Amino acid sequence: MKFKPFAGLAGALLCVFVSCLAVAQEATPAAEAPAATATEATSAAPAATEAAAAETPAAAPAPVPNKGDTAWMMVATLLVILMTVPGLALFYGGLVRSKNMLSVLMQVMVTFSLIVVLWFIYGYSLAFTEGNAFFGGFDRFMMKGIWDNVAGTFANGATFSKGVYIPEIVFAAFQATFAGITCCLIVGSFAERIKFSAVLLFMVLWFTFSYAPMAHMVWFWMGPDAYSSADVADAMTSKAGLIWQWGALDFAGGTVVHINAAVAGLVGAYMIGKRQGYGKEAFTPHSLTMTMIGASLLWVGWFGFNAGSALEANGFAALAFINTFGATAAAVLGWCLGEALLRGKASMLGAASGAVAGLVAITPAAGNVGIGGALIIGVLAGLICLWGVTGLKKILGADDTLDVFGVHGIGGILGALLTGVFNSPNLGGPSAVGDWVTVTMVTPDAYSIAGQVLIQAKAVLLTIVWSGVVSLIAYKVVDLVVGLRVSEEDEREGLDTTSHGERAYNM
Repeated sequence: MKFKPFAGLAGALLCVFVSCLAVAQEATPAAEAPAATATEATSAAPAATEAAAAETPAAAPAPVPNKGDTAWMMVATLLVILMTVPGLALFYGGLVRSKNMLSVLMQVMVTFSLIVVLWFIYGYSLAFTEGNAFFGGFDRFMMKGIWDNVAGTFANGATFSKGVYIPEIVFAAFQATFAGITCCLIVGSFAERIKFSAVLLFMVLWFTFSYAPMAHMVWFWMGPDAYSSADVADAMTSKAGLIWQWGALDFAGGTVVHINAAVAGLVGAYMIGKRQGYGKEAFTPHSLTMTMIGASLLWVGWFGFNAGSALEANGFAALAFINTFGATAAAVLGWCLGEALLRGKASMLGAASGAVAGLVAITPAAGNVGIGGALIIGVLAGLICLWGVTGLKKILGADDTLDVFGVHGIGGILGALLTGVFNSPNLGGPSAVGDWVTVTMVTPDAYSIAGQVLIQAKAVLLTIVWSGVVSLIAYKVVDLVVGLRVSEEDEREGLDTTSHGERAYNM
């Protein structure tokens, strides 16, 4: 027997909260600093006399975060919020039928809000503190230790440059937006037929057991200053997330965000089933104007998503910025060209979809490839993702409502693999850091395209399997607790009125 929807949701949230609190209370009081917030080493002052030498050395003053980098990261955080609410919400909302417009807007906005709250309770700690190769710990549970309200001091967060820091609280806020939009992307796969309570309960489970560990595996490391000498380099690397240890390159979330979310969406499309009348009735977007506005906001906000992932206002941020600009434009052209060749005309829906495909594909490569490589990735993303939402969709046979897998899954996989190709300095890429002690890049002669692509493929495969398994279990749990799908009558009437008691348009 299923519980009342929000009673089940409230119970699940309470269980998660209590279990996290219990684990946090068992944790040792001395917290290790997160990877992106590696604690600075103290230095001993030279002794002037024998008596002074016997005393405890004074710790060096904590470095002061760069104000320019801090300001840029706060702007980047705002841009990612813009690309989610309203960007993604309007993009998705315009693509569904008018009777489901508000339900999609609600699912995006409330999911984003839910995940941000969970992120600050325990998600950030699971993703960005030291634990094992798969999960972090609870050293930052409820954001403890991130600032001292009595002294008015803030913990520093490392960037990718030695001795350069931003406030950890800014880094945590920036990463919260990534977690939020990733979960919101999934909404597009099962739109127009899922219970609102089921969406929220699924997001709690999936965020906890898929997003947080994937973020840890891909992005957690001890920070550049931890690599103080060759003697400690291997030990520091062994504390990083599994995929980081492999050496996979993911600048802003090809695996963590796009492939991760797309697989969850595809599993959901299979488990929830097809919409009533799918394949027999016309399911046309009710407002391509809204979709175009949403796509435009996504493009603008994505500069914060990609360029912000440099964590500094430096050359790599600029490279990610221009690559996000060029690849997206190239993908629009690629998709329109493909449509023109296949159907004889290009469409506004195609142009908007091409823009998103380009944004997705360049995400893992943004600061890892040259400008020429970014343009090639963009064109290929437009063409291949067009196939993803047409040919591949027919092969898969799932009612992926808004083609989340065809765009985000295929685009994410393409971008992740091509990052290994165009990161090569022989093809205009900046290469990867080969030695974090001296911060030297891999030389052109030493770079192996085949070797790096293999590493990228391993990261992609692990993401697909991890997200697929977690999603399958999470959907099953949700179905047992509150049920996944609305009734046939509610679906035909529309979720705006049956789930939320309102209409998007009153005429």
